[in-house]
Amino acid sequence: MPSNPIIWITGASSGIGEATAYRFAGEQASLILTARRAERLAEVQQECIRLGARCEVLPCDLSNLSGLDTLTDQAVALFGRIDIAFLNAGISQRSTVLESTPEVTRRIMALNFFSPTMIARRLLPSMIAQGGGTIAVTTSIAGRFGFPLRSAYASSKFALYGFFETLQAEYYADKIRVVMVCPGRVKTAISLNALDANGSTHDRMDEGQQNGITADKAARKIAGAIKKQKPEVLVGGPELLMVYIKRFLPSLSRKLARRINAT
Repeated sequence: MPSNPIIWITGASSGIGEATAYRFAGEQASLILTARRAERLAEVQQECIRLGARCEVLPCDLSNLSGLDTLTDQAVALFGRIDIAFLNAGISQRSTVLESTPEVTRRIMALNFFSPTMIARRLLPSMIAQGGGTIAVTTSIAGRFGFPLRSAYASSKFALYGFFETLQAEYYADKIRVVMVCPGRVKTAISLNALDANGSTHDRMDEGQQNGITADKAARKIAGAIKKQKPEVLVGGPELLMVYIKRFLPSLSRKLARRINAT
């Protein structure tokens, strides 16, 4: 990774994205920040500048897939290249399979899966031409095992592993590196913004989320993993044990998943 990298972070107006932006800003990176809320994004930009970074913003609703090629081209043009793309934007879910409408599933898949994969595909030619780059993408432990009330969310996160592990295999020789960022419970607004069965905002803080690690603690680990180009980084607390139980004791993991309090 270059000593003063150019880093594009999506979902940068709050939570993990915001905290990671501050972490890199303190290291004098050049930042491009994207999120839907322009006013909040401008506040994050000012703090990044105060911390010593060059920082530009590109407000955008990333679920509007038709504009992503243009957005990506604009991001590259701001500083002439992108060394690291941290594709972090996403939305969660709080409803059972039978309750969830197809429209809710489409909304979740658009933001969580199609958005980062389309951006990555558009970025690849310029990254290859410049001699390489790093693509970090936020998945979830719900992308490693099925999780109650998260059918579309878990599906989108499972799908990210398939796409980006394939991308890594295909373009490794071109010095493209992928970092799968796999959070468990981090104290952010993700449960507040999650979609209920009819697409309305959940607007409640889950107990598990409330008791999760701070976004700043998560950002420290994530930034370190990105700089080291680690293939995967698990971020959270005791709940991360489920990843290893699934790997080594799959029958037990299925029993435990059925007992998870997912609210």
